[in-house]
Amino acid sequence: MTASPAPRHTIPAQRRKDILDAVRGGAMHVSELAVSFGVSEMTVRRDLRALAHQGKLERVRGGAVKAGSEPPFEEIAVERFEAKDRIGAAAAALVEDGQTVMIDIGTTTLQAARHLHGRDITVVTTSLAVFEELVPDPAIELLLPGGIVRRNYRSLVGVIAEDSLRKLKADVLFLGTSAVDAELGVWDSTMVEVPIKRAMIEAAATVALLADSGKFSMGGMVWVTDARSIDHIVTDAPLPEACLPAVEGSRVEVTIA
Repeated sequence: MTASPAPRHTIPAQRRKDILDAVRGGAMHVSELAVSFGVSEMTVRRDLRALAHQGKLERVRGGAVKAGSEPPFEEIAVERFEAKDRIGAAAAALVEDGQTVMIDIGTTTLQAARHLHGRDITVVTTSLAVFEELVPDPAIELLLPGGIVRRNYRSLVGVIAEDSLRKLKADVLFLGTSAVDAELGVWDSTMVEVPIKRAMIEAAATVALLADSGKFSMGGMVWVTDARSIDHIVTDAPLPEACLPAVEGSRVEVTIA
């Protein structure tokens, strides 16, 4: 009788090394890693926790990405700059004097902030880039919720920021995103930012999603919210046909800058 083949990667150290190599090639789901290495999903999750604790990768919902895989903020800021600037101007036009505006992180939301100079408003933001843009302007009252600094993306995250946002209210939120799906679901590429975004959505009377047309053909790792939380989409081109049924079946207004 022929013996059954031995399971692959029975030595944890070797398996974790190979898992890390797989994740460096791109985002990987737990189920994919379990099949690839012939182990249970529970074992994979244990390996991912150990590697994340060592700073070798970042956990995301359902899987992992390599540590430091997110491009620097400055690199993203110059991509599709003209489209982002038009979106920012159109978004700023939605704000009335005397209002409180929450501004999410992102390079498009930063452009909206640049079009708010001189306005008699209060701005609440977790974006250090937005803070640096608006801090010289005496007309704008600025509020930072505190938290842990994500240096690569110049943002504030963590329970301190989340708790602070839950104690605040805003008239308008400028929400950033990594991707928007056909049902107008909002996705992000970094798990640690998602609780911040959700706290801002809960705090805002009106949510304006700022998304350039490229975001409608991209994918995200972590779901943030759906169309029921969105009041307005500001973008730079007509939405893809796949999104039109979701728009028609919702209360979402669309502005094309």
